[in-house]
Amino acid sequence: MFGYRKLTAADAALTTVFTAYYAILGFLKISPIIGLPGQAITAAAFIAPILGILLGPYIGTLSAFLGGTIGFFLGSLSYQSFVSGIAAAFSAGMIRTGRRTAAALVYLLLLLLFAFYPAVGPAWTFPIETWFQIIGLLILISPIPSIAQKLLDTDDNKKLFLAFFPTCLASTLTGQIAGSIIFEILATDPKMVVGSWLTLTMLYPVERTIIALAATSIAAPASKTLKSGKLSYSHVSQEQCAEG
Repeated sequence: MFGYRKLTAADAALTTVFTAYYAILGFLKISPIIGLPGQAITAAAFIAPILGILLGPYIGTLSAFLGGTIGFFLGSLSYQSFVSGIAAAFSAGMIRTGRRTAAALVYLLLLLLFAFYPAVGPAWTFPIETWFQIIGLLILISPIPSIAQKLLDTDDNKKLFLAFFPTCLASTLTGQIAGSIIFEILATDPKMVVGSWLTLTMLYPVERTIIALAATSIAAPASKTLKSGKLSYSHVSQEQCAEG
């Protein structure tokens, strides 16, 4: 587990770069959001887990918040996408820094709120809709995140994939659940919400797996690049802990 570290000029620079990157990718639409005509999942969803992995839970979340705020006010991100990106970045960062229990507790609380949301939650209307989200929870409470966290600093591409993919999958599912809660809160037609659960039961697992694969394919080389420049979260943290 990494300890507390001071913010550096490199942190500020990385936050600025990734905030801009996240905001720009918010304009690249990937697929429509079921139940929200005119709204779409954007390429920013691929980057949200990477922010947490590369920058840690706090700076990564800050970048997702700032980039999401820009995208939201410019009309590229919906309420759901804005909240989803922040949750995914935070979850990935917590897993990255070894805080598996905290990441699992956040995930569980969000899942329970989503599933048992009054009247329209899938626990009341279509319980099977949560099957893949439950798999995400099982990943978080299993030894997989601890194993992945130990492999994240390797230079071996295959090991990096094994490290990044479960982290990206669990965190992007955290974001999906958080965005779904916002969808429930803002929904005005209960029948439409229930209809969305029926449609999403098999669709969102495919969607989130693709997002996790895309995030992994970007995170692995990005991590190696930042590490070589001594800008990765783990490298800076370890240096500061040694100095302390």
